[in-house]
Amino acid sequence: MELSWSSSLLLLIPLLPLVYFLYLRQDPKKQPHAHGLKVYPILGTLPHLVKNKDHFLEWYTGVMQSSPTHTMVFKVIGLTGQAITADPANVEHILKTNFGNYPKGELTVSMFEDFLGHGIFNSDGDEWLWQRKAASYEFNKRSLRNFMVDVVRFEAVERLVPLLQRAARDAQTLDVQDVLERFAFDNICGVAFGEDPGCLAVADEGMAAPQSAEFMSAFNDAQNTIVARVMSPIKWKWLWRVKRLLDIEPERRMRLALATIHGYADKIVRERRESGEDGLARRDDSLLSRFAAAGEHSDKSLRDVVTNFILAGRDTTSSALTWFFWLVSTRPDVEDKIMSEIGAAGPVRAVRVSGVGASTFSLDELREMHYLHSAITESMRLYLPVAADVHSCKEDDVLPDGTFIGKGWLMTYCAFAMAWLESIWGEDCQEFRPERWLDGEGVFRPASSFMYPVFHAGPRMCLGKEMAYIQMKYIVACVLERFSLRYVGGEGHPKLEMSMTLRMGRGLPMQVKNKGG
Repeated sequence: MELSWSSSLLLLIPLLPLVYFLYLRQDPKKQPHAHGLKVYPILGTLPHLVKNKDHFLEWYTGVMQSSPTHTMVFKVIGLTGQAITADPANVEHILKTNFGNYPKGELTVSMFEDFLGHGIFNSDGDEWLWQRKAASYEFNKRSLRNFMVDVVRFEAVERLVPLLQRAARDAQTLDVQDVLERFAFDNICGVAFGEDPGCLAVADEGMAAPQSAEFMSAFNDAQNTIVARVMSPIKWKWLWRVKRLLDIEPERRMRLALATIHGYADKIVRERRESGEDGLARRDDSLLSRFAAAGEHSDKSLRDVVTNFILAGRDTTSSALTWFFWLVSTRPDVEDKIMSEIGAAGPVRAVRVSGVGASTFSLDELREMHYLHSAITESMRLYLPVAADVHSCKEDDVLPDGTFIGKGWLMTYCAFAMAWLESIWGEDCQEFRPERWLDGEGVFRPASSFMYPVFHAGPRMCLGKEMAYIQMKYIVACVLERFSLRYVGGEGHPKLEMSMTLRMGRGLPMQVKNKGG
């Protein structure tokens, strides 16, 4: 059985005498605080977190909207202190000005280590730096961008468009979130491994191979277990390690998932090595081949590299597009403007696949779609894929707003809450308004990455930002050029679900209709 939040807190009972002694001796500047919230003896603001754990984002955003500092500190005596902020000045301090004092940290790395190893998204110091330099070199190559476009073009034209055509013909309701997750998984495996899992294969092409479906399912199980670790109110490494030792949930699922994930990845790396002396470097243009050609790497390090990129490339893109298609379905005026821009992009090249017409777009054509770029950016402002990001404080520090952060504390910035603050985005911050990103000439103008940290900021700024935009714009243009998607999930706002990325709790049920018929 799985330990719940409340049962986890019971572990503190034997330590209460020591905890109370520490409480009496604590430094006042290190005490928890949050505007408008009661601070309890010993437990600080933790009871509020436990009470609101099932709708944490909405609750925290409300706290930030009423707080003059947009920062909250919560701490249980004897446990790791934690702070959360939605202040752009604090974000800049953490991600840039005092970058060296806010690494991922040993605690955070340990929570992800069995899944991501020491890949680029789960490492610090020199280990992170060499991967960052290698990845930066590759991501700046036009050849990688062209390879990515080729992969997404195949998946969109050969699978996504026929699938939507079938749904329109049969009046079938699709869970578009599931469709996009399968699409993104196929796509990122192609970019990372040079392999096609075929998870979006339509029925007349044959269903996805069992091993590929198992690989995708294992990824989901691993992510859910990581989220359970991160969301636990007690951040003790031994807590999940004891569960793993006893083989109880969710660590039992994690063990099985890791066996599948690592087995699949190891098999691909091994087959590449067995294909010849230069097999890894010459097989294709994938990230695996590029990193292998860049130097001597163990099979495990290559596995970590591609696992990290699969995680980043699958869920972020599918999450962003899920919320985008929902928002656009509620705004026909925005869809009309996107359609006008697609039509004005230039002569697209029409192709036919399985009797279905589809259009393809070049890199240059996609880059000229400024309104579409703005609409996607605005959608991610409101519903960004990664709602919050956690760092660790190496040495005592004071944030620009005056908040004390102690050595070893976890320091989180909540980008989701930032999007809903009038002090950052104005009185219309809750509106979906793509025009806020356009200048008088209709050209997209970005905001500071510290008030819009959707792609992180500072030295850890996302290297795949441009590729993500190209991929998303290609998919949207390809879909909306031919189909209208209408949400049929009922009245009210879709349920927010915290996973590794921001998901819709009940999926995105939509009806598909052909345009012009």
